[in-house]
Amino acid sequence: MSLTTTAYPAAAAAALRSAVRCAIAVVAAALAVVALPAHAAWEPTAPVEIVVPAGTGGGADQMARFIQEMVKKHNLMRQPLNVVNKTGNSGAEGLLDVRAAQGNPHKLLITLSNLFTTPLATGTKFSWHDITPVQMLTLDQFVLWVNSKSRYQSPKDVLDALRASPPGSIKLGGTGSKQEDQLISVLLETAADARLAYVPLKGGGAVAKALAAGEVDLTVNNPIEAEKLWRESQVRPLCVFDGARLDYPNKIAGDATWKDLPTCMSFGIPVQYLMMRSIFMAPGVTPEQVAYYSQLLDKVRALPEWKDLMMKGAYKQTSMTGPAFVDWLDRTDNFHRVLMREAKLMASNTATPAPPPPSGKK
Repeated sequence: MSLTTTAYPAAAAAALRSAVRCAIAVVAAALAVVALPAHAAWEPTAPVEIVVPAGTGGGADQMARFIQEMVKKHNLMRQPLNVVNKTGNSGAEGLLDVRAAQGNPHKLLITLSNLFTTPLATGTKFSWHDITPVQMLTLDQFVLWVNSKSRYQSPKDVLDALRASPPGSIKLGGTGSKQEDQLISVLLETAADARLAYVPLKGGGAVAKALAAGEVDLTVNNPIEAEKLWRESQVRPLCVFDGARLDYPNKIAGDATWKDLPTCMSFGIPVQYLMMRSIFMAPGVTPEQVAYYSQLLDKVRALPEWKDLMMKGAYKQTSMTGPAFVDWLDRTDNFHRVLMREAKLMASNTATPAPPPPSGKK
């Protein structure tokens, strides 16, 4: 009896200790699972390159470098962001470079209208469907500019001069050949029933400087490209190629503001043209990688410095992602195809593109 009495508590104690050890192990394992970090979202593991398919000093270049500065200043990304200009063949070099980076999540492209016009003008086999849209940042305006000493005081003066002058005697400087600036120049010629001499230059910065130096008579620079020269009283804006006035009352040159600019349409120039500033990626990247950069751009656009940039450059603030952006790209691509054909700026070997997949995916 004593054997049984003393043996049972010992066995029970051993069983209890074993049960406790098992319980502790289970709890520890559970705690370890709880303590494990959630699966980390994707982020860059190497320096990121943002390709600018245009020259330095232009609107796309300035915006790319602004994003670069904000990412660094506010420590928005662990990896560095580097800006690279690839201007060859009217920007086709940059477009094709990003298309060739299949699956590379460390290469971005900042786009302008040459996303549509360059393939049409050069016959380059490229479509925006070949790369991956991330986000439209904003829309950029076009303004008719003259030298500050010009005799033209209004868009009417320009139209009158075009009609009265020998064909090709008035020079309009623009970025590249058969690109958006020349497209607008053709539309301006149509409105005046006259002929301009279009002078292709490398980048919006070079165009603005040529006007300030008196090397050309007119330009259609984006606001941000000539804003500094306007402040310095070297150039003057005459009108904006939009259906409504710019909504920025901040003073730029003396008491003059962007809001003071009339529309070119109000002077009988039926031209309304805006250009996107958007970010794309290489083909074959993952949705998680696209989402990372879209969220990064959201953070940039939330900064007070972004608001200042929008005011300085008189941008039309419109952002898009996803299906809405894809639909906009398709419509804008078709719009440019019609404009380029009517302006006779399309390459002879430009083929009609095959329709994109219904989903808008590549």
